[in-house]
Amino acid sequence: MKLARCEYFETGVFWAVVDVAQDQVTPISGNFKDWAPGVAAGRGISSLRFAGPALPLSKVRLLPPIEPVNRVVVAGANYAKHLVEFGLSAPSQPVAFLKAYGALIGANDPIRFPPLTEELDHEVELVAVIGTDEIDLENPLACVLGYTVGNDVSARDLQRSGPAGIGMDLFAAKSQDQTTGLGPWIVTKDEFPQGSPTLRLTLKVNGETRQDGSTGEMTWGVDHLIRFVQQRSSFACGDVLFTGSPAGVGMGTGLFLKEGDVVEASVEGIGTLRNVVSKKNRA
Repeated sequence: MKLARCEYFETGVFWAVVDVAQDQVTPISGNFKDWAPGVAAGRGISSLRFAGPALPLSKVRLLPPIEPVNRVVVAGANYAKHLVEFGLSAPSQPVAFLKAYGALIGANDPIRFPPLTEELDHEVELVAVIGTDEIDLENPLACVLGYTVGNDVSARDLQRSGPAGIGMDLFAAKSQDQTTGLGPWIVTKDEFPQGSPTLRLTLKVNGETRQDGSTGEMTWGVDHLIRFVQQRSSFACGDVLFTGSPAGVGMGTGLFLKEGDVVEASVEGIGTLRNVVSKKNRA
């Protein structure tokens, strides 16, 4: 089942079940927290009540599938080949940090080119969506509602700008306004084999493949990452977890994003984000 957060000019913002083949979205009744735990528990579409007739998918705007009250957690340093691009050795435990909600954009929204960076980079990622407030550390995947696609766009020069002895400036690098694609929808976990999913990730710029990897290359699976974060700062229903990016980013290749670039980030079995880089913002 595909679940999207949508905006339609007549009805505003709502969650819906997506039927791509029929080009329609059917609005869901109630708040995300009312129905998400039932879906995460495996009760499927029977957990949902609907709030009116279907609308054309092609006529709605697909928003990032996360409510403004929820957190965006990012796990980094999770692909060994990606670490080579940075000249780093594998850490002994996961690395996680928060991204500002304002950094998010939807599946077809423009990527804002921030004024402070000359090195705008791309990172396709599998993103897990948390569907309950209760996290079982013995079975972390039980809390997962499903998965979506992320493009953790980063300002690499700002990332390196942290003062000596302090470390990377991840806030400046990762939380620039309107840069990070998320969507186009959540595919519920029952669409995938049990366990941390093994899926192909690709990212193309103007049709040229820049990243091509698999979540099977992750050092720590989704279950391990959820447990790691939960033991430090509790997840809430609706939070999302970026799980890291494979090799091929601009930091390694020297090919950074430019104005007008068409960026397509895809995860097998989920979908594609297609975002165009805007003219560089001067303020």
